[in-house]
Amino acid sequence: MRKGILEYCILSIISRGEIYASDIISELKKAELLVVEGTLYPLLTRLKNNGLLSYSWKESTSGPPRKYYQITAEGMEVLKKLDVTWKELLFAVETSLQNREL
Repeated sequence: MRKGILEYCILSIISRGEIYASDIISELKKAELLVVEGTLYPLLTRLKNNGLLSYSWKESTSGPPRKYYQITAEGMEVLKKLDVTWKELLFAVETSLQNREL
């Protein structure tokens, strides 16, 4: 379940515009989803291989060229479906928690 949510969050972050992998990690850390490079890169590779992401190389002023990720049209379609699924899941969880004694 965590992997699916992490993929959803990554697609959502990349949908805002092209982004470098370390910036994705920073965004996930802000959301308190602690992720290390060893977790992120395989997810990015799988999303790319599934046609949901693409990347381009850009020159860097401080070192070698960097790989910047972009979401594809197919990735946007999947993200829209995940948005619906997420809202349905939230509703189901919130409904099941109603009237619960703590």
